[in-house]
Amino acid sequence: MASVITAYKGVVIHSLRFGVLEVLESGLIGANAQGKIVYVHDLNKVPLASVQYDRLVDHGRKLLLPGFVDGHAHAPQYSFLGVGMHLPLLEWLNTYTFPHEAKFADLSYAKSMYTKAVKRHVANGTTTCSYFATVHLEASKALADIIQDVGQRGYVGKVNMDRNATPELTETTEESLANTQAFVDYVLAKKDDLVTPVITPRFVPSTTSTLMHGLAKISRKHSPPLPVQSHLSENKNEIAWVKELHPDCANYAQVYHKHGLLHERSYMAHCIWCGGDERALLQSTGTAMIHCPNSNFSLTSGVLNVRRSLREGIKVGLGTDVSAGYTTSMLDAVRNTVVASKLVAMGHGSGKEPADADEAPLSYAEAFHLATVGGAEALSLEDKVGNFVPGKELDMLVVDLTADDSPVDEYEHDDALHRFQKFLFVGDDRNITDVYVRGRQVHHR
Repeated sequence: MASVITAYKGVVIHSLRFGVLEVLESGLIGANAQGKIVYVHDLNKVPLASVQYDRLVDHGRKLLLPGFVDGHAHAPQYSFLGVGMHLPLLEWLNTYTFPHEAKFADLSYAKSMYTKAVKRHVANGTTTCSYFATVHLEASKALADIIQDVGQRGYVGKVNMDRNATPELTETTEESLANTQAFVDYVLAKKDDLVTPVITPRFVPSTTSTLMHGLAKISRKHSPPLPVQSHLSENKNEIAWVKELHPDCANYAQVYHKHGLLHERSYMAHCIWCGGDERALLQSTGTAMIHCPNSNFSLTSGVLNVRRSLREGIKVGLGTDVSAGYTTSMLDAVRNTVVASKLVAMGHGSGKEPADADEAPLSYAEAFHLATVGGAEALSLEDKVGNFVPGKELDMLVVDLTADDSPVDEYEHDDALHRFQKFLFVGDDRNITDVYVRGRQVHHR
């Protein structure tokens, strides 16, 4: 028996490739009962009466956009979102992050806070999010449960720290590895590929060599390997600290590589100060960068040259980095990505190199691509999400610029691209009326 097809009608906008948008003023997306896209039609060319569907959902002039992919967020840090923006990274970690993360030893507190965090990310249009949890096994399991219950597509990792942390958050190496394996087993036992376990060493200073080697083994005993997420070359003081800890390695990225943690399913947040050798290593291992411009500005860390990384063949996605980034909104990540690229074009950033001369800023279409398709590529999900290519799964936002409390004003002279740009730069969660993951509605405003 043929699968039931639901057709969604509206203004369809998605990225076909970097900087290239498809805009259908009268578009139709058909998805089957499994949430897979079976067609995308331009109704100015294909009459609606000729299209097969069992149910039609007509969104009129509302925008139908692919869901955002947030490649880097700290779920427990939602508990102090917007606090501590006056401090650099290492001071911020000790003053705010570690004391707040210690509270997640309390499972009831963890469940309450994680529920708020996940629902807020979804309400802001993030259909896929890669989360750091904390070192606590039971709380990390709870985060995976909540992601599944809400219906978001989640990558989630139990954080690992066996050195240079507060006593409350410092694990023994054996405990860290055993609990990581237990967490992986717990998530995989769900048999729900919307929730994926991720190997999550916090960063090199907080993980010993023995722990990093052990985590790499857990990742690589699976085929394909389990994803690996961490931080890389975010802050100059952090980089100097890594050099002290691992003088045998030429650079920060090589420490991860030496311990087996860089491969085709690895992705590293920030990467602001990666030199040419490090970027070549990321490219050769298939490791992606997650660009977190709000965080980079807020903690005074630096400015990443995104276009250079893309030119060198490195996969790049975007992240909010809650709560070093002060919002769960990927719209903010898009906006700050454009601003950061303009700073690079004006001569600022992580070291100018000869090839960087006259670097063009990123366009809104390019930044949107990074927030959707780029993020999907970074998380090895490019065959499943990121745009509306038939065969992929329907992760979709319905955007209404005329909502009663909309921050956006639109006029008769605004065409589809003008309205899309207004959403990217002026809109917010009040404009996102519906969020779908794999064809299932997970949020309605």
